[in-house]
Amino acid sequence: MLNTNSTRQICLLGPLLQSRRPLCENFPFLYLLFKDLPQFLKNLADLAQIPGVKSIKPVAIVPRPKPVKIAIPSGPRDPIVPPDSQSTHIMMGVDKLHARGIFGKGIKIGIIDTGTDYTNPFLGGHFGPGNKIAGGYDFVGDAFNGTNTPMPDADPLDQCAGHGTHVAGIIGANPGNEFNISGVAYESTLFSYRVFGCSGTTTDDIIIEALLRGQKDGMDILTLSLGGPVGWTESTTSVVASRLARMGKIVTIAAGNDGSVGSWYTSGPSNGIDVISVASVDNLFIPLRNATTSDPTHPTIPYFDFTPIPLPGPFPIYATSNDTTVVGDACNPLPDDTPDLSKFLVIIRRGACTFVTKLQNIANKGAKVSLIYDNGSGFADGIETGNFTSSLIQASDGVFLVEQFIAGRNITISFPQHGALFNFPSNTGGLVSGFTSYGPTNDMFFKPAVAAPGGNIISTYPVDMGSFAVLSGTSMATPALAGCAALLLELKGKSLVTARNARTLFETTAQMVPSSRTDGDPLQTLTQQGAGLVNIFNAVTYNTLLSPGELLLNDTTYFVGRHVLTIKNTGSESETYKITHVPAGTALTIQAGTIFPNDGPAPLISQFATVEIEPNSLIIPPFKEAEVVVIIHPPTNIDETTFPVYSGFIQVQAVYSGEILHSSYQGLAAVAKNLKIIDDTDSLLGPGFPFPFLMDASGNPQLGPENYTFIGGDFPILFFRLASGSPRVTIDLVQSDFKLSKRDSTIPVTSDWTFLSKHQKGTYGALPIAGNLLEIDFMSRNSDILDEAGGGFNINPFSIPAFANGTIIPNGQYRILLRALKITGNPDDEEDYETYLSPPVGVFVSYP
Repeated sequence: MLNTNSTRQICLLGPLLQSRRPLCENFPFLYLLFKDLPQFLKNLADLAQIPGVKSIKPVAIVPRPKPVKIAIPSGPRDPIVPPDSQSTHIMMGVDKLHARGIFGKGIKIGIIDTGTDYTNPFLGGHFGPGNKIAGGYDFVGDAFNGTNTPMPDADPLDQCAGHGTHVAGIIGANPGNEFNISGVAYESTLFSYRVFGCSGTTTDDIIIEALLRGQKDGMDILTLSLGGPVGWTESTTSVVASRLARMGKIVTIAAGNDGSVGSWYTSGPSNGIDVISVASVDNLFIPLRNATTSDPTHPTIPYFDFTPIPLPGPFPIYATSNDTTVVGDACNPLPDDTPDLSKFLVIIRRGACTFVTKLQNIANKGAKVSLIYDNGSGFADGIETGNFTSSLIQASDGVFLVEQFIAGRNITISFPQHGALFNFPSNTGGLVSGFTSYGPTNDMFFKPAVAAPGGNIISTYPVDMGSFAVLSGTSMATPALAGCAALLLELKGKSLVTARNARTLFETTAQMVPSSRTDGDPLQTLTQQGAGLVNIFNAVTYNTLLSPGELLLNDTTYFVGRHVLTIKNTGSESETYKITHVPAGTALTIQAGTIFPNDGPAPLISQFATVEIEPNSLIIPPFKEAEVVVIIHPPTNIDETTFPVYSGFIQVQAVYSGEILHSSYQGLAAVAKNLKIIDDTDSLLGPGFPFPFLMDASGNPQLGPENYTFIGGDFPILFFRLASGSPRVTIDLVQSDFKLSKRDSTIPVTSDWTFLSKHQKGTYGALPIAGNLLEIDFMSRNSDILDEAGGGFNINPFSIPAFANGTIIPNGQYRILLRALKITGNPDDEEDYETYLSPPVGVFVSYP
């Protein structure tokens, strides 16, 4: 893709370049999406020199949106349905605006997703002007999987995926259904832009086409519940989405569901500087199934499942231990005198080994169904049971059952396949969902921006897939915020100012989110909660306005500690304001003594920034504004090798009205440039297999010189990992006698034009290379998931003996040079790169 701000020259080149989309459109920027790019590789140098060309980037694959949980209810009394279907509306203040007759009327929202099953009657039942789903476009077709040719058409109907239909219902589901739910803005007009087929991935050029189509169709709001790990604000889709936001579109995008991977793993396109990146908070309740007992004094036992245990019973019970405090219950093979357990419901205590280990041990004695009772209070977030039939129950219920077993009472347990709902208050209700991806971006921008309910959300689904479903993910939180934006626009009116200020308004009026329910624990780090849980009622009714919503402090090298807040009183009476500092937990992003991020949940410590506020109290007359100077000092006596990210709020409280607002800050108490980039350890694959390495044709790491013919799979493959993101990664071919000497590299470059490179100055440009093989700008760090698909490592096969610009590599002996630019590093300074130099690689090709 080519990004330019000069339309005239590109229009002239259109016929030559055979663009796959119209070239000349009325946008203040232009992206050309090329097909059959290899035939144009030799023209890239000329393209790069065209005035106004900003960048040339390869098309990237975008993963399919994957909700954390999916369940299909059997009816309105099914326990997977939240106990208060509109509890999420109450959490956001939506219910109060609905009570005033505000439903988003007249607002157009474009949904870029998997398409929509508009035949669902609660999404209107029809498609086209005058209907709820009034327009849109299918950019891909059912059969598209991310690698084959799209088959676009004008009908965005989806009856095979469901994700986009669920998103549409969160915004616009009509009331009056059997589940008693409605969309946040159900009088808004929806457009559906389909960018995924029935399976597989999509590509960012298709997402860009959808974004531009939404702009052309006049959408007021664009919402995207999709993306993948990027880590930078400069990914292609992030930049396009951000530019549309600056043009006056409210753009809401899911922050991602990679919270378990830890910090510095933000998602694109939600990284766009001016878009609203949305985190998720858990619903206030857990809907649970009820088992029934034959004991009238203890008639029901709730168990942690969305769908019923598929064995109705009744079952007599068998406890693997009579000790209800036992550690390691069923962690070892059961005794030889254990009876055949196939007719029993087996009762096991949690702890000391995996659930699957326990279940395998009882299965070896014939068990078919079991319940595991907790070793704490309440419920954890479910259990992993593998292929076994089991579920989690409360500790008190487990103790009761064991006591009945010891006493020899013939109690039986049944699992009704339908039945009453058990409303269990969630231990994590109102807290940030653990799956929400952590920021900040590698360039220290504030992501996510705000949070909305995204856990355990019931909404519409394709009719053939059940019509309604319960899903969890930031994908569900994002349309909720888009609906809130529609309510905002209906009340405040459509304008460039309102659209541009929407994020600040949501951020400053949001509700701070704690890290736990334990007294004394800090607030959740803003790298996961953003500015807090959105409250649309506060956003549209407060008389006080506060700006900016974000105070970006950067790292210690580029630290910006002094900020000015503006408080405006739009009310008709004078107001007294008190300004205070409310810190959040400081997140330790890197494991002490390693180069790797801590897995989520990120450890929090109570070492906070100190803040000077002047003045800390003031009176503002009606319709006037005043400034407050805030000077923030990073926490001291803190281990910089853990790269701690500190954050918190500058709270503004109106004494008489009770309005509470805040501006959110975030900074790194370390030098970002010191983050290790290239992983040169064996932590992922184990002893003897450190990264980076070359794999030869036999599938073994190349330890010494090897020759390759590039015939029948005989070529080298480079494996590497990034412990932290890099703004620039290059892979070059150098002569076999190359010696890397950063301080003395003064020999002129001898290669042809380097693919996409604009950094040919200084000590970097003075390094002699034979030619460039690959360059990637703004690359994300890797996860610790042990495969390429999961982001664990990068695989670069060099199967064609050619440089990136298409020039044939002459036969000879070479080495592969991998370079990764450090965060905040100077791309022209070789000393700001981390490097890897491979063993000698011989190119021996029989050319005609």
